[in-house]
Amino acid sequence: MMLLRMKIMSTLSWILTMNGIARLAFYIYHCKILKFLKIFDVVRLCEGGELLDRILSRGGRYTEEDAKTIVVQILNVVAYCHLQGVVHRDLKPENFLFTSRDEDAPLRIIDFGLSDFVRPDEHLNDIVGSAYYVAPEVLRRSYNLEADMWSIGVISYILLCGSRPFWARTESGIFRSVLRSDPNFDDSPWPNVSPEAKDFVQRLLNKDHRKRMTAAQALSHPWLRDSNQAMPLDIFIFKMVKSYICATSFKRAALKALAKAIPEDELVYLRTQFSLLEPKNGSVSLDNFRVALAKHVTDAMKESRVPDILNLMQPLAYKAMGFEEFCAAAISTYQLEALEGWDSIATAAFGFFEQEGNQVISVEELALEMNLGPTAHSVVKDCIRSSDGKLSFLGYTKLLHGVTIRISNARYR
Repeated sequence: MMLLRMKIMSTLSWILTMNGIARLAFYIYHCKILKFLKIFDVVRLCEGGELLDRILSRGGRYTEEDAKTIVVQILNVVAYCHLQGVVHRDLKPENFLFTSRDEDAPLRIIDFGLSDFVRPDEHLNDIVGSAYYVAPEVLRRSYNLEADMWSIGVISYILLCGSRPFWARTESGIFRSVLRSDPNFDDSPWPNVSPEAKDFVQRLLNKDHRKRMTAAQALSHPWLRDSNQAMPLDIFIFKMVKSYICATSFKRAALKALAKAIPEDELVYLRTQFSLLEPKNGSVSLDNFRVALAKHVTDAMKESRVPDILNLMQPLAYKAMGFEEFCAAAISTYQLEALEGWDSIATAAFGFFEQEGNQVISVEELALEMNLGPTAHSVVKDCIRSSDGKLSFLGYTKLLHGVTIRISNARYR
């Protein structure tokens, strides 16, 4: 045991010579071992104190411009953690330290004691974190990386208005508020906060985790968008493309129609992610996804089994995907549904679907498309027009939301 401790302490000395991201990845991977051996990691001295102290010293709130600087730093490090398959699970102002007392000092994230590896299609179920920042799905014991995004939403809310979005005198009361209450965006100072900032916070504090932005998407949001800022690769893209290529041709046709109706603001993110895959002749294949992921691979990523997602993307080895189809594969119906203009987006998409993808389909076939059993046939019947036997608008939107992945017999053509 003594030899093992000496070896680890020697390794920790090496960690101190590493740069920020590399040290973070190494620390994440070994945090469980260090906790088991009751050895504490040595980190760089941060003389600037906690983010919470800075907020209090400013009278409880930041200006929008200063808040942006803080939020961008938080999102960048969280995007990197999520790409590695690591969920922090305790993001709060107390866990961000400034390196110095300078006003423009960079932030450092600390305390990975509650962090965990999470596989792309896995859900964690233990309730951990700090009450004011815990996501609703954590309290429901089924969550993934999106739980961190909720916490960033809470931090952003506090930075912009100086108060917590959910409050009660007891922990159980806070939990009830998180589950049942909506944040207040009506009282001062919110009427004087920009619509972009308000929309940013609202899209993170959505109780439906499927509708929340990822860290990379948040960095592409109009409130934070900066053409000079390097954007991170988003693991969410890999998940969505995997689902797309494993879906039925009918579902893919529906998504292609939806992609044609995507608002310009949402295309910024998709163009960035497509560019990070380094397309050749305007297209990407499995090799592009593999190379892009390999550029960021660490032991943490291997531990969380993130690279395994490439095995389910094998059909892409035989066909390249252009930008238009990439958009169809990478978009999330749930995230688009959270936009104010969803109704017009869905209507326009259905128009495209009518022109190119809608087809005669039986109740049995549609139920199979949605992985529904015979007992649901009466519901599915309402999704098909009696006039021509094709999907109605209601049927189209339900198809977009339905689960149509059947890996065993799906073929990407």
